[in-house]
Amino acid sequence: MQNSEFRRDMVSGDWVVIAPKRAARPEQFFSKTKRKQVAKSACPFEDPQKSGNDEPVLFYTDEKSWVIQIIPNKFPILAHKNMCATVVRHGVYDVAEGVGHHEIVITRDHRANFAHLSDVMASLVFKAFCERYKAMQNDACVKYVSVFHNWGPSAGASIAHPHYQMLSLPIIPPDVSRSLKGSADYHKKNKKCVHCAMLDSEIKAKKRIVYQNKEAVVFAPFVSREPFELRIFPKKHLPYFEDTDDVTMKHIVEALQKALLLLEVQLHDPDYNFFIHTAPLENKKKFGHYHWHIEIQPKTSIAAGFELGTGVEVNVVDPDDAAAMLRGDGAKHEKRKTK
Repeated sequence: MQNSEFRRDMVSGDWVVIAPKRAARPEQFFSKTKRKQVAKSACPFEDPQKSGNDEPVLFYTDEKSWVIQIIPNKFPILAHKNMCATVVRHGVYDVAEGVGHHEIVITRDHRANFAHLSDVMASLVFKAFCERYKAMQNDACVKYVSVFHNWGPSAGASIAHPHYQMLSLPIIPPDVSRSLKGSADYHKKNKKCVHCAMLDSEIKAKKRIVYQNKEAVVFAPFVSREPFELRIFPKKHLPYFEDTDDVTMKHIVEALQKALLLLEVQLHDPDYNFFIHTAPLENKKKFGHYHWHIEIQPKTSIAAGFELGTGVEVNVVDPDDAAAMLRGDGAKHEKRKTK
């Protein structure tokens, strides 16, 4: 791809500019500098309770010690109360109290991020997500649960020890709302899941597929907002993350580990975020058209005036090239760039 191109996301309706001429070589995005290590003695998550954190709301152990514990965030975005957030008028504005759960999922190993967990531990992390997710959905005030991971300082991780976060919200987030609306509109018009249509197209085209197994697929979206953005979908149509069967979830976890490992190896361990997009908790019959998935966003740039002023993201790496590079198709990548 030589010239810039506008591409429209088939779910959100957002426009993105793919502008590969603005970048030199994709591999130059990421520094080869080794990640700074923090001593265990200075880590507040080595012994969370000794560091002043509350007792875990959920924990798993082996024969020696805890291996995963979930604790209330010591510095929460939202605070849990025995009340629901009510929207009230404040002059011309709508306001609601910041009510919700904010929890931290901590794994025992001080250095092993998700890509380097054992298969058993990685699956256990997702089991913990599901268990707490189902507990939060029993709260009548909760409309949506956000599950995400920040890896590295530029991705928002203030503590180096690998951990994950879960927030229950009294609202459906705007980004999710737009995704739900796009999904519903497409389904009404085409009698098919929009994400299933996307998957069918990507699997048939093959060139943006980074990895797939029996139950899950990893690909660089045709309308990637950021360089090396990846998405992971269950191949079967599943609206709800928390209702995913164990076999499918095991394959999704394996695909996520593979995707993160490829980012680490091919892009010199970049900072990144990953998060889960799933149908909301309310009225499960209403959102059967949706298809839950995981999105991975490596931190490659800072939004500048054009992006902030227009809401149009500029991606300087062709998703085809990004997928080829992550797969390790070095020869193909070099050939494409020298045409």
